[in-house]
Amino acid sequence: MSRLRVVIADDQPLMRAGFKTVLEATGTIEVVGEAGDGEEAIRVTEALGPDVVLMDIQMPRLDGIEATRRLPRHRILILTTFGLDEYIVEALRAGASGFLLKDARPQELVGAVKAVAAGDAVLSAAVTRRLLDQVAHRLPAPVPPTDGLDTLTEREREVLRLLAAGLSNAEIAAALTVSEATVKTHVSNLLGKLGLRDRVQAVILAYETGLVTVRDR
Repeated sequence: MSRLRVVIADDQPLMRAGFKTVLEATGTIEVVGEAGDGEEAIRVTEALGPDVVLMDIQMPRLDGIEATRRLPRHRILILTTFGLDEYIVEALRAGASGFLLKDARPQELVGAVKAVAAGDAVLSAAVTRRLLDQVAHRLPAPVPPTDGLDTLTEREREVLRLLAAGLSNAEIAAALTVSEATVKTHVSNLLGKLGLRDRVQAVILAYETGLVTVRDR
């Protein structure tokens, strides 16, 4: 089996070295490139075509959010700290597949990289719930539901609400007393109906349309 290929973009060499050590210790992930600023991140990513990019937000010359916006065809995992909460929603809107705290445990980092590489979004960990609690109130006032929301079944709406609360597929399955396979089908169906790329975009839409509010969490 080929190893997952990762690019690490962070302006701190010691941070890049630490992430590289953790990822390559698995034997299933290879760090194929590194970047110290946003512009370099774009060049390295476009040249190497990695499976996942670990992208810091605050970097010189070009920040991680704009770099992410300029790499729409790539899977990007944003690295952040609680001190940068105000950038999270903007980063997700730019096309990131999720975000992870820089002080996450090694197993969380590895799991997040594998999840993003598999096409999932990193939005189910407890840390993500805490971050959503921090930033959800900064979203703009809800807009009227879109035609897409009107096409969802009641069960699909329920799955979307739970997804937006940060629950994993397994947790949603337990809450609804159905199988994980059924939940995956519902998620896939609602993403298709709403024309969304992944769970990240679904969560943002749920908040922006008022389907889920801070009070619901």
